Amino acid sequence: MGNCANTDINYDPSTSISLESFEIKYSIGKGGFGKIFRVQHKASGKFYAMKEMKKSFIIAKNSVSSIMNERYLLGMLNHPFLVNLNYAFQDKYNLYLVLDLMSGGDLRYYFKSHNQAIPEPSLKFLITCLISGLEYLHNNKIIHRDLKPENLVFDSYGYLHITDFGIALPSQENNSMAASGTPGYMSPEIMCYQDHTTVSDFFSLGVVMYESITTTRPYMGDTRNEIKNAILSKQVKLTKQEQPLWTNEGLDFVNKLIKRRPEHRLGFHGTQELKNHPWLKGWEWEKLEAFALESPFKPTKVDNFDKKQANSGWVYTKENVSVTKNQKLFAGYMYDSTLVIK
Repeated sequence: MGNCANTDINYDPSTSISLESFEIKYSIGKGGFGKIFRVQHKASGKFYAMKEMKKSFIIAKNSVSSIMNERYLLGMLNHPFLVNLNYAFQDKYNLYLVLDLMSGGDLRYYFKSHNQAIPEPSLKFLITCLISGLEYLHNNKIIHRDLKPENLVFDSYGYLHITDFGIALPSQENNSMAASGTPGYMSPEIMCYQDHTTVSDFFSLGVVMYESITTTRPYMGDTRNEIKNAILSKQVKLTKQEQPLWTNEGLDFVNKLIKRRPEHRLGFHGTQELKNHPWLKGWEWEKLEAFALESPFKPTKVDNFDKKQANSGWVYTKENVSVTKNQKLFAGYMYDSTLVIK
């Protein structure tokens, strides 16, 4: 990590990057605290995704620490298979994150658009993109903790990237009470309020892979408790009989990722375990990371998102946020990647 950028608590964002620096094109998504827009930076002409978040809503949902955590991590991380931060700023009512534009849409949108399983060679390409991103995070001792189709997004060339670091945490001991995540994708150790490490992300990776193969998750339920009981009741395993088109190596790979006990899970001793697995033997990692491989998922449209969802209305809380209060809560939010010392 080690990026160093201008994040002075007393720095006035209006003297540098601000909303006036961008031309807003149209809404491309809807997040937990506001909308996401396709924008163009007026000075450079570059296109980005701008996440607008209402301060009043963030405060009302007691999510200040999560929002500031994401901003802190994004300012420290930078990798080709992550969705990277370019600018962050605020005004009286909103926070803004200006991120790499991923016009290919998220993996959930892909699932809904195609409604079919992903073939083994194509899925191998996607999984290796994610392994590369996770390797970088884990080498920097960061657990993503919310790997799911909605947080995996395609660029215009069909490469898959990891986004949303709102609940990511440094890997450390005594984190059993940090049991956030999305039921169905969370590892058993997080679900059961146990200490967890970077190997938890590999369980989530396995769930995404399983869903890509079967179009359903390995452990189902309508509530967190039902999903937890499903995990505790039995170990799910894909078989050659169920998936005759898949190789034994591919099935072994996903089955070892979704092992319930972390010490039995592929990746317990690090990302290299995944890269050394027979399923990935001979994979051209250098070409992948140089974006020199042809993706089987290259989007054919400029925008790939649910337009109805992106343009739907938003009901905001009426909680009043004073200028003084929000300046204290969100102090140090400003970020400008052009000021980063390489």
